[in-house]
Amino acid sequence: MNTVEHRITESSSDVESLDVIAVGAHPDDVEIACGGTLAALVLKGYRVGIIDLTDGEPTPNSPGPEVRLAEADAAAKVLGVHLRKVLDFPNRRLMDGFEERVALAKEFRRYRPKMVIGFGSKTPMASPDHYQAMQITDAAVFYSRLSKWDDYFDSLPVHTIDRQLYFRLSFEPAPSSGIEHSITMDITETLERKLESIACYKTQFPPAKNYIFERVRGLAIAAGAAAHCHAGETFVSTRALRTSDLVKSVMG
Repeated sequence: MNTVEHRITESSSDVESLDVIAVGAHPDDVEIACGGTLAALVLKGYRVGIIDLTDGEPTPNSPGPEVRLAEADAAAKVLGVHLRKVLDFPNRRLMDGFEERVALAKEFRRYRPKMVIGFGSKTPMASPDHYQAMQITDAAVFYSRLSKWDDYFDSLPVHTIDRQLYFRLSFEPAPSSGIEHSITMDITETLERKLESIACYKTQFPPAKNYIFERVRGLAIAAGAAAHCHAGETFVSTRALRTSDLVKSVMG
């Protein structure tokens, strides 16, 4: 299958390198998991992008892909991100394969992010696409920096991603992972923007699912309370975190 991209949000006609790329399996994954963080980073002047591996279709309450893409575009505009791309891999049948890894690694080589954020665990009794997206993202971070593979990557230059963080969907508390390298982003100023971006997906969150918004809000407040702020989003780092200013980093 040839990968076809839908570039639905772009802040200029020629997007340059990005500081952060968040990767989801479907449109709305990233908003739910870390929309507040992405909006906050944009406000701080960072260049932020979202890549969805599928368009999320078919889905029960959506009339078709064009509606889901319009919702994704609206959500991206709410968050203020500089780029959103939806790759043309199949929803419900997303699999970690070589083609999928290369397609995402090409995007990393093209936009050269310093940091990549994506799924960090399975989501039992929910879409298996999420875990496949995690494996694809892990591999693409590695493939992005491999030399002597130009024929697979359209001669895009190699790029080493400095940091990779894992997120969870903010529907239920994260269980203890045994990984100590966690960090919480203060999203006090962007919590409402996060919720507004999720609300753009009217096909996914009809009135019968309004409880989801209170659940997302409550978990953000719980994460914030643990980190001494009003609302937060917590991430796990694949490697130990470093700092050159311990006081500033620890005190926030």
